[in-house]
Amino acid sequence: MLERLKPLVPYLRRYWKHLAWGGVAVILYNAIKVLIPIVIGHAIDDMQHGITEAKVVHHTLRLLLIAVFSAIFLYITRQVIIGASREIEFDLRNDLFSNLERQAPSFYHTHRTGDIMARTTNDLNAVRQLLGPAIMYSANTIVFTAAALPFMYRISPRLTFFAFVPLPIASILVQYFGNRIHRRFERIQAMFSDISAKAQENFSGARLIRAFAQEEAEIDSFEAANHEYIKRSLHLVRLMAMLWPTLEFVLGLSLMITLLVGGHEVVAHHISVGQFTSFNVYMVQLTWPMIAVGWVVNLFQRGTASVVRIDELLKQEPAITDQDVTPQQLHRFENSEEIAGEIEFRNLTFAYPDAPPVLKDINLRIPAGSSLAIVGPTGSGKSTLVGLIPRLHDAAPDMVLVDGEPIRSYPLANIRSQIGFVPQETFLFSDTIRQNISFGRPDASQEQVQDAASIAHIGNEIIEFPKGFETMVGERGITSKAAHRYRPCHHPRTTHPHPRRRASQRRHLHRRAHPQRPSSRNGHPHHRLHLPPNLHRPQRRPDRRSSSRPHRRARHPRRAPSPQRLLHQPIRKTTPRRRASSS
Repeated sequence: MLERLKPLVPYLRRYWKHLAWGGVAVILYNAIKVLIPIVIGHAIDDMQHGITEAKVVHHTLRLLLIAVFSAIFLYITRQVIIGASREIEFDLRNDLFSNLERQAPSFYHTHRTGDIMARTTNDLNAVRQLLGPAIMYSANTIVFTAAALPFMYRISPRLTFFAFVPLPIASILVQYFGNRIHRRFERIQAMFSDISAKAQENFSGARLIRAFAQEEAEIDSFEAANHEYIKRSLHLVRLMAMLWPTLEFVLGLSLMITLLVGGHEVVAHHISVGQFTSFNVYMVQLTWPMIAVGWVVNLFQRGTASVVRIDELLKQEPAITDQDVTPQQLHRFENSEEIAGEIEFRNLTFAYPDAPPVLKDINLRIPAGSSLAIVGPTGSGKSTLVGLIPRLHDAAPDMVLVDGEPIRSYPLANIRSQIGFVPQETFLFSDTIRQNISFGRPDASQEQVQDAASIAHIGNEIIEFPKGFETMVGERGITSKAAHRYRPCHHPRTTHPHPRRRASQRRHLHRRAHPQRPSSRNGHPHHRLHLPPNLHRPQRRPDRRSSSRPHRRARHPRRAPSPQRLLHQPIRKTTPRRRASSS
């Protein structure tokens, strides 16, 4: 069982000072608490010789002083140990997020978002309960029992023996119920992950569900999953309902034995009434620790099950790393050496895991400072080709080169920091418009943000909002129109310090654009690559009526095309029908 807690050892070592001070506070708290029965016993024996106001005040002040110091050390115990568990939870959450950020996109194709969210919230909370309350109550139970046992033995060895006879039964019950609690909680957490994934998918795809009128079907599906979750939870609740009363029964049996045997000891004048009272107070003080054992077992089993689930995420190694980067190359790029921007695909063949090749034998060279548009039908590999440049996917070695060097020789942080990338799927964070625009450059000034908004032709609309650039937008931009939602996603790229190295995956950008492109601002011509459609795709005949119609102006403002749209068929370069006008 302790083998499952090994992933927590580095975090426990990191906060060993907090735990050590917490242990000292636990010892002092229980050392003072164990004196309460002795003071009560002395007070009762003293009152038998006569009750006076001075005696009452004296014994009351002693009890009050003990209670004050006991409360102080109990506060320190909770503050230090519970605080350490919060700190470990904070570090675990950061490490989880950091590891998830380093994962390749393929990781999120095989792991559901809802399952990841469940592990980073519900499971993490169970681990915090294990490291906080479970450790604290376990330490209090062990220390108080060890401190009270000598005093109880000193009062009456015979009475102590009979009082602790039922305790091995409690140990057997804890072991029996603990294993079953662990298995049932694992099944509950797995079902909770399924429910979280289903809820996340329905929230993200709410528009699609409504479009296909599948609200009732999804509600029924979620209700079925929820019923299964309740069913599994009730199995655990029934088990816990049996554990707690059983432990209380064992404790009640011990108290009954104490009254029977202790009463005979008092009658036989082996112990005094005050000593018998002290012994009973000790047994009462052991009541809560004994009951807490059941709760601690529950927390421990839940925590160990959650540690295993969290450790599975922490052990996930990123599929794309800097393992091919030599120390010399890393040192060179640490000196802020910029990339010129020449991109070359050399005999590129790429396939996703357990899938046929998406790109076959691609040979393409894009000079630095030029622009290229890649067009083709859906599923032809355009997004895949663009994703190979910032290493969202990894091709075989020496197939993708930047400035004549294999792209794997560049550190990930360096190559990605110099690429402006507009993903095909739009996303706006639940933050202000300004923060979304400056996402690529957090240090951008207000003037730069406004310039970026003007370039995207949405500056006037933003200014019309009551709060302007400080207006909050919902997740995925649900509070804005579709067109407005997409244009702010370009803003982080328009504020990018290297505008020549931008990649766009937008599908309809070049479909609506005019076939004739003027030269770029820097004097380099724009190129366009066309590929024949896949053989398995039916080819549409050209519409003769379209030749007689005037060309429709693009709805979106003209912008430089970006590398996208590539098929796995051989590339043939074509020239525009009309000569490009000079800049």
